[in-house]
Amino acid sequence: MDAVFRLDGNVRTPPCPLIKRDYVARALRGGYPEAVRRDPGRRRARFFDSYVTDLMTRDVQQISDIERPAEMRRLLSVVAARMGTLAVVQSMANDVALPRQTLSRYLDLLELIFVIKRVPAWSSNLTTRAISTPKLIVTDSGLGGRLIGMSEERAKDPTAPVGPLLENFAIGEVARQLTWAEEPVQLFHYRDRDQVEVDMVLEHAAGTVIGIEVKAAETIRAEDFRGLRHLANRLGNRFRAGIVLYAGEQQLSFGDRLTALPMAALWMLDSSAP
Repeated sequence: MDAVFRLDGNVRTPPCPLIKRDYVARALRGGYPEAVRRDPGRRRARFFDSYVTDLMTRDVQQISDIERPAEMRRLLSVVAARMGTLAVVQSMANDVALPRQTLSRYLDLLELIFVIKRVPAWSSNLTTRAISTPKLIVTDSGLGGRLIGMSEERAKDPTAPVGPLLENFAIGEVARQLTWAEEPVQLFHYRDRDQVEVDMVLEHAAGTVIGIEVKAAETIRAEDFRGLRHLANRLGNRFRAGIVLYAGEQQLSFGDRLTALPMAALWMLDSSAP
């Protein structure tokens, strides 16, 4: 993330042989060492199931008096099913049949133990139609995948929710990198009342902005930059770059300050100047 801002988005990445199924496998693996060491399949699934049980019966109970941990577990499954979407509290409360105040408390607890993360909404006086609802992600994409019953085999089905999984994975990677970045950058998302959205808005303390979109496709279209162009038009020089991370192999230019990068750029970015 430091390189992206230091070079005003003028970054480059070598061709990458990874394709969509490779990114799905990486997302489903997650980042917990115990899960990474286990082979895909039942052993890894058992780890995630055991981990959730430990969370509900140990970690949550240590910091709060939760009388019915099954409600918390059900909420976690609902969050996973909605990962990458807006955290509309009343809607989630209806799904799990909990009072709004109780649900808000449960979300706070899940965030406190680093199971979920709320990505705040971004706005400025130049984008007055922006909405203020945060977005939710599951901190570990492997856990999120298990909670929604995703597997590498199921991901082959065209109707499987692979897009939200990879978006959750990419946002989680960026969020982690920002915890050790030297540049003072904050992570937001953007959506307005016209349904124009950008998955990640990175705002530097100096006021400059870089937007990032995540696409699960192995090809990219000009339309995929719609939200980024929207921000660029409104922010002018404050907007330094718009990047679409996708499951293809090549870095592609889509005009002034707009670039498509293989999703692997998250960990193999060439930080040297072009």
